[in-house]
Amino acid sequence: MNPLQKLFNAPSGARMRSALAGTALALIGSAAAAQAYPSKPIRLVVPFPPGGAVDVYARHVQPALQDALGQPVVVENKAGAGGMLGADAVAKAPPDGYTLLVGNIATLAMNAAIYKKMPYDPAKDFTPIMKTVMVNYVVVVHPGVPAGKLTELVAYAKANPGKLSYGSSGAGSAQHMAAELFKAQAGIEMTHVPYKGTGALVGDLVGGHINVAFADEASMLPQVRSGKLRALAVGGLVRSPELPDLPTVAEAAGLPRFEAAAWQGIAGPAALPPAIVRRVHEALESAHAAPGMKAKLAAAGLGVAGSTPEEFGQFIRSEIAKWTLVAKTNGITAD
Repeated sequence: MNPLQKLFNAPSGARMRSALAGTALALIGSAAAAQAYPSKPIRLVVPFPPGGAVDVYARHVQPALQDALGQPVVVENKAGAGGMLGADAVAKAPPDGYTLLVGNIATLAMNAAIYKKMPYDPAKDFTPIMKTVMVNYVVVVHPGVPAGKLTELVAYAKANPGKLSYGSSGAGSAQHMAAELFKAQAGIEMTHVPYKGTGALVGDLVGGHINVAFADEASMLPQVRSGKLRALAVGGLVRSPELPDLPTVAEAAGLPRFEAAAWQGIAGPAALPPAIVRRVHEALESAHAAPGMKAKLAAAGLGVAGSTPEEFGQFIRSEIAKWTLVAKTNGITAD
């Protein structure tokens, strides 16, 4: 007689036997569902409009990801509220692996630091799967701004407080936080102009309606290379492989504590079965290893990161703590 039979035949009463039977059946059902995954199309929710770094990553990786999973992967842009609309939709979706979030530094960390009320808790309402890419940020200006170097931009802003305007993809976005951090450390004033997504921001920056932006390299590189915008510095602590001659903000402006580099990661709703987490994680690793994928992402300013689900969860919690401190120190809030 095996251990399970002994438990069922022990004189502990029909109620115990019924409970054990229910638990066993639930475990069998869960395992069977995970083993069959995926058996239908998967939604990859991008909580921002088309054109930004999150959308660029999703559309680059989508063909290889669906090959690895053996089912269609549909990229769905569900923008609004600084990425919280789409993220909340995933948080409230069934934990079956068919609705996944392409999250980023804003939706999974910064928003928690600056919004008093959020529709979801980034540390509790998601199942982390993988930190996928790091995103280089660049400081760019319209060619009409009289600054060929970052030090010249700082000097102009100090001589003309509030005259320069900078755009972001929305109040409380990573772009907004990066610019506010720079303003605080450089001791300058610029006027914030929030947009509904990076695409609209780029259009107005190229048109000269705003002057400056701290934005992801993926969105800005084409405009910089065409001469429509001028890049002054890289936001991270190391130079970009795509712009090796461009100094970091720390180098160019003498701000050694400044760092503005974003990240992205894939997550599902809370309580996603471990077997499904492993399946998606393996598929992402396969997609990142597809021929030419790393080069394609690098050309878009996205560096493949990678992590275990546990590492990504720990990273999210550490980022929430980090940006909460930055927001409080610099008085950054969003309605």
